[in-house]
Amino acid sequence: MQKHQEMITRADLVNLLKCTFLKPERFVALKYKHSRVVRRASGERSYHIFYQLCSGASPLHRKKLLLRDANYYNYLKQSACLRIDGVDDAKRFSSLLGALDIVQISGENQMELFSMLAVVLWLGNISFSVIDNESHVEVDSNEGLVNAAKLLGCSVPQLVIALSTRKIQAGKENIVQRLTLTQAIDARDALAKSIYAHLFDWIVEQINDSLGTGRQRTRRSISILDIYGFESFNKNGFEQFCINYANERLQQHFNRHLFKLEQEEYLDDGIDWASVEFVDNTDCLSLFEKRPLGLLSLLDEESTFPKATDLSFANKLKQHLSGNPGFKGEQDGAFKICHYAGEVSYDTTGFLEKNRDPLHSESIQLLSSCKSDLPKDFASVMIADSQNKSTLSRHLFVDSQKQSVVNKFKAQLFKLMQQLENTSPHFIRCIQPNNKQRPRQFEHDLVLHQLKCCGVFEVVRISRAGYPTRMTHQQFAERYGFLLSHSVASQNPLSISVAVLQQFSIPPEMYQVGYTKLFLRTGQVAALENAKNRMFHGALRIQRNFRGLHTRREYHTLKKGATALQSFVRGEKARFRFDYLFKRWRAAVLIQKYTRRRLAATMFTDQLKNIVVLQSVIRGCLARKKFNCLQEEKESKVINSKVKRDVRNNISQPRLCHEMNGEYPRQPVVTELEERVSKAEALLRDKEEENAMLKQQLEQYENKWSEYETKMKVMEEAWKKQLSSLQLSLVAAKKSLAADDMVTRAARTDTTPTHAQYDSEDTMSTGTHTPEGTELKYQNHNPEPRVVTGNSDRRINAVNHLAKEFEDRRQVFDDDAGFLVAVKSGQIGSNMNPDDELRKLKDRFATWKKDYKSRLKETKVNLQKVGSHDEKSRKRWWGKKSSK
Repeated sequence: MQKHQEMITRADLVNLLKCTFLKPERFVALKYKHSRVVRRASGERSYHIFYQLCSGASPLHRKKLLLRDANYYNYLKQSACLRIDGVDDAKRFSSLLGALDIVQISGENQMELFSMLAVVLWLGNISFSVIDNESHVEVDSNEGLVNAAKLLGCSVPQLVIALSTRKIQAGKENIVQRLTLTQAIDARDALAKSIYAHLFDWIVEQINDSLGTGRQRTRRSISILDIYGFESFNKNGFEQFCINYANERLQQHFNRHLFKLEQEEYLDDGIDWASVEFVDNTDCLSLFEKRPLGLLSLLDEESTFPKATDLSFANKLKQHLSGNPGFKGEQDGAFKICHYAGEVSYDTTGFLEKNRDPLHSESIQLLSSCKSDLPKDFASVMIADSQNKSTLSRHLFVDSQKQSVVNKFKAQLFKLMQQLENTSPHFIRCIQPNNKQRPRQFEHDLVLHQLKCCGVFEVVRISRAGYPTRMTHQQFAERYGFLLSHSVASQNPLSISVAVLQQFSIPPEMYQVGYTKLFLRTGQVAALENAKNRMFHGALRIQRNFRGLHTRREYHTLKKGATALQSFVRGEKARFRFDYLFKRWRAAVLIQKYTRRRLAATMFTDQLKNIVVLQSVIRGCLARKKFNCLQEEKESKVINSKVKRDVRNNISQPRLCHEMNGEYPRQPVVTELEERVSKAEALLRDKEEENAMLKQQLEQYENKWSEYETKMKVMEEAWKKQLSSLQLSLVAAKKSLAADDMVTRAARTDTTPTHAQYDSEDTMSTGTHTPEGTELKYQNHNPEPRVVTGNSDRRINAVNHLAKEFEDRRQVFDDDAGFLVAVKSGQIGSNMNPDDELRKLKDRFATWKKDYKSRLKETKVNLQKVGSHDEKSRKRWWGKKSSK
């Protein structure tokens, strides 16, 4: 995106630089295109870059370039127009800096560019003072002189010498001659215009190098030449004389292309055509270019005389051209020329001096001696141009020693005309609405005069009377021949073209057939183009429908293929995703299993540790209590025995001792000992009674446990017997079904069928074949699915179902009985009553046994019915076979 924006900015850059450095009514290729630098009409600005530089330069730039405001410079304030309404010079200067950056002009080169512009402005502020009666001058030492020399990179004396003196070669000696005031001003202005002209050429070269649009890099180009019109001021000088001469030459090119060539084409092709008269400026051009008595020749001739003056030049023009109707001589050195746009009065003041090229060798030497790079480049270009003068003069038959500004201007103009002749021109006429340069004001007389002078009326007449549309017969036949509704006998392009015109009823006066081309008036091609467009639209509609049908078929085919491919891809992705999720699910289940097992094991271990700790604490506490009680009992027994022994045997000794020591025995101590003895005896009796009661309870519990074990053994033996009986019945049923299968297979292979039957209380009889559509129903307290059997495999499945139910029930009863035994023995702690649960278990077993037996019998009966039906079927089949 950034590159695209840069390209757009580069495309707009040429217009930006044109509006900045060059006025649109100036020619880029002509010598005096930069006369606006030093002189303009009142109310008209100079080149915009000067005002933009003074308004938009940064403080740093202003300090380096020694800039002031625009109204400080003589070149800018002489027209009393410093600003334009609605134009921001500072903003445009900022845009100019951006454009210079885009074309890759470095900051150093930009500073040199702006320095040269500042030099031009300061040169206009250099003034001169007359020092003698012959109007010889010297340069005033002022700010303009110092700043111009500083920016150029030269010394002030060098600049003073270049502006106020001239070297004349007399033989082998060089004579320094002071300039008059007029000559000095012309020399100063010539230096300023030359610097600006070469500066503009340098910018164009930089842009071409950056954009890569030089002539050596491209073979084709699109050029724009601005030929706004004639200049006619109150006082017209040498610059207006050259510019108006160029306009005459360009107007002749315009007339020749639009009038002469077109009418000559009509006549050459042999069609009826009445020539249109137009203003031909050949006489005016002859007045300028005639040799040896033309304006340009006389001006060059007079410029070669050292003592010739502008007045002598005017008198010579009157003397030689007074008989020419396009020339009028006037008083005070003035004359008039009748241009195709009207009469213009010229003042001959300064003609000879300006024609001698006031940019002297001193100015070129000054530029070559400067320290800055740009002035040196300008000087080298000037020297190269002076060396090429001899080649140009020989081409124009002019003596190289007398090469003047007019001759150089004429050479550039002829070079421009040669380029125009090699191109395909297109013209845009610009009309000036008023002479006051004000918007929305329209002066009718001025506009009418311009329309007449520019030949616009003649162009309109030719366009209306002429044939703007012209095509060769071959081109017309190729473009519109397919519109014919019928074939033409002759297939040559002319016959096809005429047949097309007749088919569409085009009037003969609206076209003419030439030798090689067909000429049509305005608006006649529209009918042919409409018919062509209708046919094209019809063909396009057919193509559109066909391509749409073809594209839709391809689309549906591709869509079907894409849908199938998507289904396969999505199926594969779904399967892959399912496998992935299934593996994750299995991994998650496995992780959960091990995690839960780990958590359960950890929880069990923790609970077990806590229980063991609690049991150890409780048992320790109980043991300590028991130990303390036994210890107290032992101590009490020892104390009682001691007390009794002391009371029985030693009752007198303490008393004797007390008497001997003068002490008497204390009665309360004896009483306390006796009480303690009595309490210990009572406690001992209680413990003995409690031990006896505990022994009795223990014996009762042992008896109950032995009885319970006996009952459990009896019940287990009964269950085992019953279960074994049921198991035998199942085995018999399976064998019977196996025998039925064998009989069935034997019947299919024309063998004698077999029949097996088992009878017992818990067994069943089976047949060998069950007719298709027979139903066996098994029903108990838990609803079971119906099994519809049509062959022996289904009967086997029914018996297997009963066997599986038997195994499941046996496992359940065994687990319940084991659990109750563990609860009864105290291995598992539970609040349930083992006796009640055992009774309930016995009842459930009896109920299931009864139901199971009934279903077993029902199955046996159904199988017997099926077997008898198979037997009958086999007998019928065997009887039929025997009869055969």
